[in-house]
Amino acid sequence: MRSADTTPAAHALQVALYQRLGATGRATLAAQLSEETREMTRAGVRARHPEYGAAEIEFALRRLLLGDDLFRRAWPRAPLLSP
Repeated sequence: MRSADTTPAAHALQVALYQRLGATGRATLAAQLSEETREMTRAGVRARHPEYGAAEIEFALRRLLLGDDLFRRAWPRAPLLSP
């Protein structure tokens, strides 16, 4: 699906590049983008809560990613820290 701010020519080029990557390349790219997104989210949590240590930042990140219900099921004793 083409983004509203992407021209048809740019979209076609992007699709062609993704196709050239192959399945393994696309999976690698997706993993890299996911990790970079998690790093940016950690940085945001750190900026909002400089008092949080590394473990607290991870709990806040996981709470954001999973939602309160699933987070609580996975870590029933962990604090529900504000992200």
